[in-house]
Amino acid sequence: MAAVPIKPQYGPTLGRLLSPRWQAASVLTRAIVIAACAGALALIAGAVLTLENATFAHRGRVPFSFSYRSLYRVPADPGGYVKVQRHRGDGTLEDSFAVQPLTLPPYAGALSGELPVYAEGYIRRLASRDEAFVLRGEGKTRVNSVPAYHVLYTARVDGQTMWGRDVLLLPDRPGAREGVDIVMLTSPTANAQVTSPLEVASAGVLQRPLKTFSLG
Repeated sequence: MAAVPIKPQYGPTLGRLLSPRWQAASVLTRAIVIAACAGALALIAGAVLTLENATFAHRGRVPFSFSYRSLYRVPADPGGYVKVQRHRGDGTLEDSFAVQPLTLPPYAGALSGELPVYAEGYIRRLASRDEAFVLRGEGKTRVNSVPAYHVLYTARVDGQTMWGRDVLLLPDRPGAREGVDIVMLTSPTANAQVTSPLEVASAGVLQRPLKTFSLG
C-alpha cells in the first residue's frame, strides 16, 4: 500500500527517521521492542477495564446479578457460582467477593427465625476449617431492602489475616429455602474507611457488588 503523501514542510515522518535503525537492528532487538509494545498495550487495556464497570449474571434456580469495578474474575471455589478479587502487585490478596449456593433444611415458621438457627452450624463449619477463625458478630442485615443475615469474623487466608463478612440471602417469601451465600473478605490494610469486619463492603471495591446485588 502506498504511503500517504506528506508535504515537504511536514516531513520526514517518524517512521522514515526510524526505518534505517529498525532495518539495521538485530532480530533479538526487534523482538524485545515488539514485546515491550505488546506489554504497553496490555497495560492500557487493563487500565481501561479497571475504570469500567463489569456485570455478572447467573441464571437457574436462583438467578442473581451484580456489577463490580477494580475486581477481576478468578476460578470459583468448588460448587461456587462466581468469585472476583483484587490483589496487590506482589500477588497478596486485598479483597474478595464470592457467591455460593445456599440451601436451608426444611423449617417451620418465618425465615427470620430460621436464619439464626442455621447460622450456628454455619459458624461451626467456618471455625472447623480455620484454627485462626474468630467470630466478631452476627445478626440481621439487609441487601437492597431484602432481609438477610450476616456473620462477621477474622480468618487466615493464604497466611494473612483477613476480615470476613458472609451474608446469607434468600428471596423474601414464606418458606424460601434456596438462596445465596455471599462471602466477602478484605485485608485490614485495603481501605482506610473499613476498620472492622462489620464495615466490610461499606466502602471500597466491595461496596459496589453488594450494593448492586439483586436476586431474581
